[in-house]
Amino acid sequence: MVHKEILEAKEVADYLHLHIFTVHKLARQGVLPAFKIGHGWRFRKEALDEWIRTREGSGKNRRSTKAPLKKGVFC
Repeated sequence: MVHKEILEAKEVADYLHLHIFTVHKLARQGVLPAFKIGHGWRFRKEALDEWIRTREGSGKNRRSTKAPLKKGVFC
């Protein structure tokens, strides 16, 4: 496997286990550290790794694994 400093959106999608549309959306919104070359997004792997480190254990973007109970439903 070749270690690349600059990744394309598809590679980031594979790396983060996201859909490529999600990667594009997060890049457009400025959530993921990215820059454009022509029409394509590019990502520095080092910046993505730092982005991940800053979110580990912080509780940001975490979803509850429990589904909310519906009214009138008892467990």
